[in-house]
Amino acid sequence: MNINEALNLLNLSQNVSKEDIKKAYKKMAVKYHPDRNPAGAEVMKAINAAFEFLSSLEGETFTHTDTKNAYNFAEELAEIIAELKKLQGIIIEVCGNWLWLSGETRNHKEELKSLGCFWAAKKLKWYYRPAEHKSKKHRKAWDMDEIRSKYGSSIHHSNSNNVLATR
Repeated sequence: MNINEALNLLNLSQNVSKEDIKKAYKKMAVKYHPDRNPAGAEVMKAINAAFEFLSSLEGETFTHTDTKNAYNFAEELAEIIAELKKLQGIIIEVCGNWLWLSGETRNHKEELKSLGCFWAAKKLKWYYRPAEHKSKKHRKAWDMDEIRSKYGSSIHHSNSNNVLATR
């Protein structure tokens, strides 16, 4: 996760202070609390990761380096998760601000494509990621255990609000 991604998850742009980040986090926590929002558990995982990332950085203010492309990724993520939960047999794994999809995905290939999901042939899973994550030819290939170790993980069934596992 980088600063732009974290700020997008908290719906922040421009110059923000640590206090602004705390206020935005509290606002998002209320909006996406699992008791209020069907996709809340998954979105809160990503929002918590963004808040922890920004809190761990040195400095008192942060600048979105790409304000032209700033957007509310949490809202986008909530909409995607709500659509994914309608698909029978899909297992949704939240790792940072990426979604990894497994289970009975073959039956839903066209729906996943239309939602903006991509197939990761080496991992044999579908994924959904922030728009600012473009492919880079020389990016290190991580296995799922490395991804889970670095970003944490929570697994959800598409037809359930229950968290199956958190790492």
